[in-house]
Amino acid sequence: MNDIREAFERDGFYLAKGVYDAQEISALEAEFDRIVNQIRAVKQESVNARWAGKEMERLDGGDSIIYHTHNVQQFSALWLRALLSQAFLGVVTSILGEDVVLHHTKLFQKPAEKGSPFPMHQDWNYFPSVKDTMIAGIIHVGEAADEMGCIRVYPGTHKLGRILHTDGQHESELLAQYPIENATVVEAEAGDVVFFHYFTLHGSMPNRSQKVRKTVLAQLYAGNDRIEDGITHPDERLVLSGWNHYATRGSAGQQK
Repeated sequence: MNDIREAFERDGFYLAKGVYDAQEISALEAEFDRIVNQIRAVKQESVNARWAGKEMERLDGGDSIIYHTHNVQQFSALWLRALLSQAFLGVVTSILGEDVVLHHTKLFQKPAEKGSPFPMHQDWNYFPSVKDTMIAGIIHVGEAADEMGCIRVYPGTHKLGRILHTDGQHESELLAQYPIENATVVEAEAGDVVFFHYFTLHGSMPNRSQKVRKTVLAQLYAGNDRIEDGITHPDERLVLSGWNHYATRGSAGQQK
């Protein structure tokens, strides 16, 4: 077993340093900013993805902003190439194996001073997969320090498995045992990627700094896994490495 997979299986997360170099990140940040400007220009669409719930009210006082869109690769070819980079996929395949499918990506921009937090939660509630291979990779377009609302995790909590009512937007007896203030702070620099399992309890505090926090999160699952039936969350089913063992004419968009 390689060191990356061993660490990931032990802790439920892994910080990969310097996956993208300074030149790559500079270009990706320009595309990131262009995406944000484009989505904000569409006035009839809400781009603030702030969550609801009592914990949100406690963390941000009821007023914060996080700019968001799904699927940056539908905006930018450069971002698609970033997902296909050897450095990125080298870490992903160390964790998942050679067959890797992109479920979706998410852009998050936490504005300075008022960037939204995310209460502690498990991601499986939103897009459960049959074999629970789903992981996330947070690509850091810029630095993410503690005061900027970087990710916080509880190492080893991926071993809890599926716990009901852990979506972070509802009250949960389990989540009450894992206050965000006591979670491990995972600071990162531009070009770093934080990977974590979708059972791992994680969240982030508000951005109270003078800097903007910029990240793109990629949700990925193994090629021999698939999303459970009836889930309506966007699923790109884009093969980044190897093979999708569950692809069909229907899933590929073919008409009968």
